[in-house]
Amino acid sequence: MNDDISVALKVVRVLERLEVPYLIGGSLASSTHGLARATANADIPADLKTDHVDEFVAALEADFYVSKDSALQAISRCSSFNLIDYSTGFKVDIFIPRNRNFDRMQLSNRVQIAVSDDDMAFFASPEDTIIAKLEWYRAGEEVSDRQWNDISGVIKLQGANLNLEYMQDRAKELGISDLLDRVLEQAGD
Repeated sequence: MNDDISVALKVVRVLERLEVPYLIGGSLASSTHGLARATANADIPADLKTDHVDEFVAALEADFYVSKDSALQAISRCSSFNLIDYSTGFKVDIFIPRNRNFDRMQLSNRVQIAVSDDDMAFFASPEDTIIAKLEWYRAGEEVSDRQWNDISGVIKLQGANLNLEYMQDRAKELGISDLLDRVLEQAGD
């Protein structure tokens, strides 16, 4: 198990103990479903509520820089906050789900994956990994080769196993159908 996953799992175990629905997304998910690459952070969408914050912070503050105020603000705004592992400097971004269909679907479609011989964690599905990364690609003005390559890697590795209809429906909801069509066309070349 690599250090990135080990750090993310420290946070995941606390979320599980608090019974907070979560998933590991971003580059850790695309590396799991596609082509592996190094990353500077872990993205974890988690349905953290204000009544979880005190216990969440208390459980992690010995190993991570974590701000209770930032967590509460993120929850109230449905945005994000981060934790930084003291020993590695690795950053874990916690994303509070927005009130939209895609965020709900992502959590309901999460898949449990073995991260070592005796350890499991929930990850975004391959389809949701693609859609989330396409949304980030659009938000970043469509210039990140890294995001695009992550998406292409998942498509190439997962191929015919992908639920194309599901992805098309989510892409339409998020206004990124053009990007999905383009990446699918390029991956087929």
